[in-house]
Amino acid sequence: MTGMLDRPEREVVLVVDDTPDNLELMSELLMDRYRVKVAGNGEKALRIAGGRQPPDLILLDVMMPQMDGYEVCARLKADPATRDIPVVFLTARGEAADEQRGFDLGAVDYITKPISPPIVLARIQAQLQLKANADFLRDKSEYLELEVRRRTREISHLHEATIEALANLADLRDNPAGNHLVRIELYMRLLGNALARQQPALADELTPDKVALMAKSAQLHDIGKVALPDRVLLNPGALEGDDLRLMQSHTRLGREALERADRRLAGGEGEGFLCYARQIIQSHHERWDGDGYPDGLRGEQIPLAARLMAVADYYDELTAPHPYRPRVGGDEAIQRISAASGSHFDPLVVMAFLEVADGFARIAERYGDDEAALEGELQRLENSLAETIELTLPEEQTPPVDA
Repeated sequence: MTGMLDRPEREVVLVVDDTPDNLELMSELLMDRYRVKVAGNGEKALRIAGGRQPPDLILLDVMMPQMDGYEVCARLKADPATRDIPVVFLTARGEAADEQRGFDLGAVDYITKPISPPIVLARIQAQLQLKANADFLRDKSEYLELEVRRRTREISHLHEATIEALANLADLRDNPAGNHLVRIELYMRLLGNALARQQPALADELTPDKVALMAKSAQLHDIGKVALPDRVLLNPGALEGDDLRLMQSHTRLGREALERADRRLAGGEGEGFLCYARQIIQSHHERWDGDGYPDGLRGEQIPLAARLMAVADYYDELTAPHPYRPRVGGDEAIQRISAASGSHFDPLVVMAFLEVADGFARIAERYGDDEAALEGELQRLENSLAETIELTLPEEQTPPVDA
């Protein structure tokens, strides 16, 4: 990194003038303080400036044949490799209009002839100091930008690991010993990319980066279940009344948890991870026909990420083994999803699913769950549920004795 005060090598000054006497005069004036390069015309000046060792400052005569100083300056400023080199015009033309033209082209100073050596040296030194300061700040800024990117990546990885840990915590209670979250992420990627191919009108909503974010955030879809009691979450039967309403509240509980996290992260990632996560958590149980929950949304009122998740989650619910729910084959799952197009599911999402159903089956096979382990888990869950029910039963009351 370049320091403002620590400059062990002398700066290089390029003097450009078509008059040999002027080149010699300026070289003698500057050689004790700087390394001096000279150019007798604009073409040579541009070659030197764009070379492997560009000058730190250019003293540029205006009146030169073929290519005058103004054109040289314009070309220097148009080239990203040379545009930051300070240019000082050194000329006998002292009219205000000429000076203004030089500044408009990007020059940093304008010295008129005949020159005063002390003034020339002072102005060169001032411009070189300004350049050194600017270089230092630029280098410092680039370093800080790289450091911010590195820290941001670290925070992002930590954030992602924390989110995945929370998602796994919720999933372990409802899908013990399984790969549910792995499959869900892969289903979402496959389905989102298929829909993007089939529906160009959705291309902006389904870029590869956005689909990847949706898929990653889908892992949090049931995080609200962490707050549910075992008697509800582990109940193998049909839920009714208060228990059903409590189960359905997991969408609200999960959304509220994500909203609090979003506020703590300075509020709002736009179309980022937490935005998609909130949409999926809140709305993946909505139905295309409006008969879902929690808000009774219908059709395109349902966020696209949640419409994708509804199909992915239902497929996994049907095809993955579960301690208290029989699985069905892939063909039957396809038939059920196809039959629910336009009622439960977005017809366009179902169409995309049918295109990649074979891919779903391969994911289900590769990341399938261990049924033997799940059978053992079923016994544990049944024991846990029995203990929960026993603990919640009221104690037997002794009838009062008449006096």
